[in-house]
Amino acid sequence: MTSAGGAQAERTGLAWRRTALASAACTVLLLHSAAQRHWGGTVIPALLAAATSALLAAIGMRRERALRAAEPGPPSPVLPALASLAVTVTAASVVVFH
Repeated sequence: MTSAGGAQAERTGLAWRRTALASAACTVLLLHSAAQRHWGGTVIPALLAAATSALLAAIGMRRERALRAAEPGPPSPVLPALASLAVTVTAASVVVFH
């Protein structure tokens, strides 16, 4: 593994972690909003946001590990598409339930 490959893996991992952290911050805000509204249906976006945060963190770890491998293969197009779908569904649930 070259040092450039190591740096790329680190940058990619950090980007995914920042995205997961931002998603977790949104989850906390949605939980606060749900508590202010006495829970009910407003908890659904918070639960979806929590699941999305976990998904983003897991995909990021997997991608970083794949890049650090001796011979990294091509990236899976499915995982980023899944992450995009999760973010979109979460955002749509906020519109519907808030």
